[in-house]
Amino acid sequence: MREGSGCSPRKFVRTSEDTAGLEEYHCFEEQTVSSNNQLKLAALLSAVLVSLTSLLAPITSNAQHSAHQRAKPRGNSVQHVLLLSIDGMHSLDLANLVKDRPASALAKLSLHAVTYTNASTSFPSNSWPGLVSMVTGGSPNVTGVIFENSYDHSLSPPASDCSKIGTTVIFDSSIDKNRDAVDGGGGIDPDRLPRDPQKGCTPVFPHNFVRVNTIFEVIKSSGGRTAWCDKHPAYDLVNGPSGTGVDDLFTPEVRSFRGVKNVESYDDLKVAAILNEIVGKDHTGTREVGVPAIFGMNFQAISVAQKTFGAGYLDGSGRPSPPLDEAIVHTDESIGKIMAGLKERKLLDSTLVIISAKHADSPIDPARLKHADLEAIPKAVHAVHEGLLAGLEQDGSVALLWLSDQDRTAEVVNALRKIQEVAHIQEIYSGESLKLLFNDPKHDPRAPDIIIQPTPGQIYVDAGSTFIAEHGGNASTDRNVPLLIVHPKFTRLEIKFPVQTSQIAPSILKALGLNPDDLDAVRIEKTPELPGLHLDQLR
Repeated sequence: MREGSGCSPRKFVRTSEDTAGLEEYHCFEEQTVSSNNQLKLAALLSAVLVSLTSLLAPITSNAQHSAHQRAKPRGNSVQHVLLLSIDGMHSLDLANLVKDRPASALAKLSLHAVTYTNASTSFPSNSWPGLVSMVTGGSPNVTGVIFENSYDHSLSPPASDCSKIGTTVIFDSSIDKNRDAVDGGGGIDPDRLPRDPQKGCTPVFPHNFVRVNTIFEVIKSSGGRTAWCDKHPAYDLVNGPSGTGVDDLFTPEVRSFRGVKNVESYDDLKVAAILNEIVGKDHTGTREVGVPAIFGMNFQAISVAQKTFGAGYLDGSGRPSPPLDEAIVHTDESIGKIMAGLKERKLLDSTLVIISAKHADSPIDPARLKHADLEAIPKAVHAVHEGLLAGLEQDGSVALLWLSDQDRTAEVVNALRKIQEVAHIQEIYSGESLKLLFNDPKHDPRAPDIIIQPTPGQIYVDAGSTFIAEHGGNASTDRNVPLLIVHPKFTRLEIKFPVQTSQIAPSILKALGLNPDDLDAVRIEKTPELPGLHLDQLR
């Protein structure tokens, strides 16, 4: 704890005797899933998980019980935070759901929530910086996480002797030992990781790549148990620089589940893990470890349905196709099951629930969809000088360029402006315009020299791809995500003032009675807590 903070760290306890006060939380009284059915579902899915335990053990890390010798909680205080990321969901999707389905779980939750209708995820709006902003309180400038796949002028290629400096950095499913296996074939393959010449040419694991600490590290150091579920073994990144921030990390490989319906089953696997954690067990349901102080998961089905040919939206108003509507309903019902689990264990009063998204997906309007010519940008750069393009990431709705000779950035920008119309480029960030938003690429080895925002609706996908939406860019359809903070003592409140998902992290620590300034990114970037929460009333 830093001197002069005026805040002492809280200790956490497994809350078998948490206060109830459920009678006033009427919005959960009509849950569509009964307690008995819920328990049967949890038991069924837990059995599936137990049968997979031997397969999934390699991708579970640091699952040791850290809940010994903890202090008793104060009455009615927040002892747990449940963070849910509905990947792909727009703020508009939530608004439409609440309006059209008032009996849905999310509509009922909104009755006891602060809803931020103008919340933005990070830019780039990629899964990695999107999640990292939520769990560190920082932008890509301070976290060092620009994109899931990027370039670093200071690192060396995988499986090399570090004689070459500068490499593409890939942290997606391709670093799995087997990307088509549920457990990633045993997790991450070190030979597929970039290497750090400044640290004995050792592999750079995802958690090594993050420059600042995470809420998991801060909460764990204060005695709280930590858990998280996500879509690739590469989400080891949430462990933070210590590598040990998450006691129970569950990262089944989403690539092994193809198609919208299969991805719903994939989400069910992680919901079962959350239900196990709610009853005080680890994610497999086999060990008693205590309810985590911080835990959560991402949902994948909506994002997959938004991107899948034959699904997506019907028009620009956000009217979902039947497959997308099914994914929205399934996800909503899953959240209902989780809330029913909290109610069954009398944890509603002691749990703050936060619902947001790492990213949204663009375009909403199918009439705007256009697949980019992936050869246009590299051809323009090569015309300036062969070998000038050190790294290029054309992914989703953004393109990022790293140059081998940064003094020639202006020449490249001029070449790109000549193809601006044919390449459907809306905006080019470089030089001073880039430095208004990002670190100076001459001083930060990870910062791209040029960022390209395409015209609305254009996405960068492989030739022949059937994807109809993606993410990563600066459009509102990429960045405007839902954000609800839910607690039974809250009454419905909408805040339209612009906020960032990076404000989630300091708000989580404040809710748990910890010091937000214990987060490196919060101190560096002065990230404020979310407005209008009045967390003191929960004490």
